[in-house]
Amino acid sequence: MPDATHPRPPLTPPPTAAPDTPPASATPKAPPASATPATSAARAASAARAASAADASASLVARARELGALAGKHAADADRERRLHPDVVRGVAEAGFGRHFVPVRWGGADGTFADLLAAVARVGEGCTSAAWVAALAATVPRMAAHLPRQGQAEVWSDGPDTLLVGALMPLGRAERAAGGWRLTGTWSYVSGVDFSDWALVCARTAEDGVEVPRYFALPREAYTIRDTWFTVGMRGTGSNTLSVDDVYVPDHRVCTRAAVLDGECPDAPADCTRVPLKAVNGLSFAAPVLGAAKGLLAEWTRWAAPRITGTGDGDPRLAENALRHGVLARAAGEVDGAELLLDRTARAADAGALDPLLTARGGRDCALAAELLLTAADRLFRAAGTSAQVEGSPFERGWRDVSAAVSHLVLRFEPAATAYAQAVLTAQRETLSGGLSGSPELEP
Repeated sequence: MPDATHPRPPLTPPPTAAPDTPPASATPKAPPASATPATSAARAASAARAASAADASASLVARARELGALAGKHAADADRERRLHPDVVRGVAEAGFGRHFVPVRWGGADGTFADLLAAVARVGEGCTSAAWVAALAATVPRMAAHLPRQGQAEVWSDGPDTLLVGALMPLGRAERAAGGWRLTGTWSYVSGVDFSDWALVCARTAEDGVEVPRYFALPREAYTIRDTWFTVGMRGTGSNTLSVDDVYVPDHRVCTRAAVLDGECPDAPADCTRVPLKAVNGLSFAAPVLGAAKGLLAEWTRWAAPRITGTGDGDPRLAENALRHGVLARAAGEVDGAELLLDRTARAADAGALDPLLTARGGRDCALAAELLLTAADRLFRAAGTSAQVEGSPFERGWRDVSAAVSHLVLRFEPAATAYAQAVLTAQRETLSGGLSGSPELEP
């Protein structure tokens, strides 16, 4: 299929805070009595920016409800057109998803995982595809914050609402060049790429004879887009193909994948950047599914309520009513259980200090939550009968989206189970070698 570069609708981001001035490493935590007015003013400005960022993170959840309603209004169109409506993409930026994990120094929010989970799920109740794009619009900048300072300055030179997309599997190849790299590659399934300002792509490099995957930040003019996204579900994500042909990327726009996976970012002023990707990667993909399942549950409840009350005045002893009661209770319990698992993962990440066992537990819990949500969606879809399968019904698009989303590699349970089991057994061996007995325990 020939290249097709889609125009990106103009976005009108909200006003941004001025970039922070990096403090000197010798700056004391509390200003001495002899501090100059300029120093005190700089500290006050920095504190004000931090407070503003905290407010922005909290307001994301409130704005997400409005975005969910807007996305729901355009959900059928997005499913048909295989891309989000420009107003919805604009709404993702205006709600603050793009800036959520951007460092405060660039006007971002340095936000929390718990707020992001809640906000994405709210959007997902209206449109799973919009929630998916919103989640990644927040997540990819957190990874880009591992770039050297000069690279970050370039990525966010136009403000913290810059839309970054990610092509995160090492499918490209980069060769050393003076002061940087020559990059070539093709990456499929890049969600929201039609509207992107920058992309973060992963490629293989060689270092002393050893293959080292690295991330490369590319401005929009450095890559082309091919229209390749024809799927059963999640159609509105517009996850088309991104290609790069022998593009030069300077070193300051490059970081290793290992640094992102392990949360190695000494320059990061906020804890959210230092959280290992493998501890929270599943949240970005499970949160939209949580919202979709909640939306399906609400729709099924509206559908079932008059049918239950209209059957023997709702007599629970009647088999048909008992069946529907069971569907409602089980599906609601499955959705609640998934939400609890995801919320615990998010709050553990926000608390910081994730050891290997907690990191592996995060991956396990996200994958397990995805299974619970799929089970709930299947249960509701089947219980709605043949009418649920009619194209355009309140159930069929949500069911297709959930079924497609949980097939993502990051949400597969078997790899997560292996990583978790290995972490548990390693911790147990270390405990026993220290002269203690018993299995390691995990704090909730």
